[in-house]
Order: sequence, then C-alpha cells, then structure tokens
Amino acid sequence: MTAFPRKPALLLALVALTGLAAPPAWAQSAIAEGQKLAFDRGKGNCLTCHVIKGGDLPGTIGPELRDLKAKYPDRNELAAILFDETKRNPQTMMPPFGRNRILTEREINAIVDFLQTL
Repeated sequence: MTAFPRKPALLLALVALTGLAAPPAWAQSAIAEGQKLAFDRGKGNCLTCHVIKGGDLPGTIGPELRDLKAKYPDRNELAAILFDETKRNPQTMMPPFGRNRILTEREINAIVDFLQTL
C-alpha cells in the first residue's frame, strides 16, 4: 500500500488544501515585475509593437502576444527571442534586448514569466 491516495479527486483535494495549487508569492512577484517591464515605454517597451491583453495603445508591427506558453513550452526559447531574436530571424525588427543590454537577464526572465501567463 502506498502513502498517496489512488483516487485523482482525493489527490487534487490534497494538493489544493496544502496550497500547492496556487503559484508561490515569489512567482507572482516576478510575473508582476515582468508585466511592469513589458508595459514600460522606456524599458521593455513591448506595447510599441505588440498587442498585449491589459496594455494601452498597442502597436501592430509584431504579432499579438497570447497563448505563448503553448507556442513556446520551453521558456528558454522565449527568453532567447527576447535576448536576441536576430539569431533566429536576421530580418526581425525586434531589438536584441539582452545583447544590447537594454534588459538584464533577470528582467528578461521576469518578462518571460509574465508572457507565459498570457
């Protein structure tokens, strides 16, 4: 006999009761920081080119940013796009935020955290 219940409903209830179903506070903080950076016209500036849910006055140069976790299940791929999309697409208009030191690695990771919630 195992220590874990075999019924999925019981297991889900146990997870919910222990608080494991909700994202940890540090993850929520990173997501909020990422959104702030993405919407900041002087830093991430994502809204200049992209439509993002919750953002004001979006641009239309780039694709709408939605369903990104499904499109990029490997967060490292999304981080690489933010760091330097020219490696993947030399003709891109997207600035190489990491390569040009517009954003730090920590800031890029926070933006990725946010983008994966869209």
